[in-house]
Amino acid sequence: MDAYSQTVSAVAAELTAKVAAVRFGRGSGSAVVVAPGELVTNAHVVGRSSTGRAAFGDGTEVAVRVAGADPLSDLALLRTDDALPEPVRLGSADELVVGQLVVAVGNPLGLAGSVTAGVVSALGRALPTRDGSAGRVIEDVIQTDAALNPGNSGGALADSRGRVVGINTAVAGTGLGLAVPVNTTTRRIVDALRAHGRVRRAYLGVVGAPAPVPAAVAERYGRKNALRLAEVVGGSPAEHAGLRRGDLVLDVGRRPVEDAQGIQRQLFGEAIGVPLPVTVLRNGAMVDVVAVPTELA
Repeated sequence: MDAYSQTVSAVAAELTAKVAAVRFGRGSGSAVVVAPGELVTNAHVVGRSSTGRAAFGDGTEVAVRVAGADPLSDLALLRTDDALPEPVRLGSADELVVGQLVVAVGNPLGLAGSVTAGVVSALGRALPTRDGSAGRVIEDVIQTDAALNPGNSGGALADSRGRVVGINTAVAGTGLGLAVPVNTTTRRIVDALRAHGRVRRAYLGVVGAPAPVPAAVAERYGRKNALRLAEVVGGSPAEHAGLRRGDLVLDVGRRPVEDAQGIQRQLFGEAIGVPLPVTVLRNGAMVDVVAVPTELA
């Protein structure tokens, strides 16, 4: 067996037993065992349901309840009182690079142990949320050409060492899929769901993508990348503060920002109503504004 096949086979062997098929009313998908008695899936898979069933490839089926769901990250935490397989090993999507091998493992109903492989096609994508809220997106989504189908939603996206670096969330189009990254922010989201059943967030109202800093500014400030604003939501705290589409965000809260996650890390509950300084590069000039995040409804 060639090295590529050996790697994919090893990841499949590591994860297949730890990914369940789940059903909630009319919704179905996959879920990943992340801790004793706990699984993670997509918020859109559970919908408004409070209970469901999880079935594993060995025929084991358990009752699960929704401990909490967060539509803005499309993540949901499930709990069960029954025994589960050993949890997966979690990696970090922050370490991914475009072109890196990834393996998608799902458990669509009737298709247990669905495994596909591909590469990271792009990083830092934005995906509109499925709750119908205008202007709200899931940031920092991983794009991969590992084939996905709707039943893979909530399944694992793993690196070549079998560490889960994403939770598959959507089919983006022919030959492309998207996954919610596993990183510091999403771990914090799962912790909040575990403790409170919900995630209390601050709202700024911007959508952006990583972009290079002009050479002169990069040399002066020692910064190579920042966040280019593609959209500033009308009526949002960002608009009231004077932020504009096309601004290159360098710092938020006096901390360097290189991607959307740099802002998201600062927009949890404790930031609501607290002045947040933002430094942007606009038409070659440094501009400082102060935004006051509101609570995300």
